Amino acid sequence: MNAPQSIPSPVFTGTSLKGIDFANRLSVAPMTRISASAGGVPGERMARYYERFARGGFSLITTEGIYTDKAYSQTYKDQPGLTDQEQAEAWRKIVDTVHAAGGRIFAQLMHGGALAQGNPHRSETVGPSAVRPKGSQLTGYHGDGPYALPREISEAEIAEAIEGFAAAARLAIDVAGFDGIEIHGANGYLLDQFFTDFSNRRTDRWGGDIVERLGLSLEVLNAVRTAVGPDIPLGLRLSQGKVNDFRHKWVEREPGAARVFEALAESPADFVHVTEFEAWQPAFEGGDTSLAALARRHAPRLFLIANGSLHDLARAEEVMEAGADMIALGRGALVNSDWPLLTAKRSDLRPFALPFLAPVSDIKDSELTV
Repeated sequence: MNAPQSIPSPVFTGTSLKGIDFANRLSVAPMTRISASAGGVPGERMARYYERFARGGFSLITTEGIYTDKAYSQTYKDQPGLTDQEQAEAWRKIVDTVHAAGGRIFAQLMHGGALAQGNPHRSETVGPSAVRPKGSQLTGYHGDGPYALPREISEAEIAEAIEGFAAAARLAIDVAGFDGIEIHGANGYLLDQFFTDFSNRRTDRWGGDIVERLGLSLEVLNAVRTAVGPDIPLGLRLSQGKVNDFRHKWVEREPGAARVFEALAESPADFVHVTEFEAWQPAFEGGDTSLAALARRHAPRLFLIANGSLHDLARAEEVMEAGADMIALGRGALVNSDWPLLTAKRSDLRPFALPFLAPVSDIKDSELTV
């Protein structure tokens, strides 16, 4: 179901990406809800959860992060995976439910790396270097205390991780029937750990300057493109802040951001999804340009999705004016799964309430009744 265009706003205009038509510019951002089985199999509860967004008028939904192998990638207890036929067939039921409700759905693929805090497959964690992550494990995802000190991941294990992304992408398209793939290169997880100067101290081909540190993300994009073929929408999510380090900024500032987005524009990616706490704010202190605007300037060919406190229509329009093709809502969608319909009708939105994410960030019964 698509929102009626009862108010003039660019967010309610149509667009397309790689042959997929969207009736509006509104999408649901990936949000970790740890509601799969202990074996990583999504169920009927998750199908109802995702269906709500499609019924509520969002034209695109991006899943929560899905782990990609049965080695080091799983990050949280009860996180869903895409590592075998059973998991993929269970995702197929969710994809079919979203399609029946009029929506499109992309699979977000992720590897937790050093931030893994609930991986039943391995007792240790790995990262680009043996550097303990900042902050503490997330209590809302069954974590407790400081993060473990990761072991430096080996070259062979890096190759296995890349193949994990490719294999999960094949299952996502060939078995589950997803409409597209988003690679999670943001928010402090493995690909972002390689991208970040603090956590990546390597002196081999996976370390170095900001574009060299982006190298693992680019390799994953290449591998996934080979796995799914040329016609499937494929993109990368990027951020500055992390779940364990909200204030992190790229030390290379705007010149570095320019190089990153230029490299992405030359990659197999079709889109880039940038997320900031407030997407309209300048990306760097003393600057005047947002990360979304920098992405548009330096990667003009890429479809641009922007996320970050954009549940206010005026802010969403401001970021679209800066170059975003689509707006992704996180907590705004969480409490207003029908945000597009409510906003189009000028109806009041429900206020965000923390009980949605407490004490554990799983899907609550109250969400499934809205």
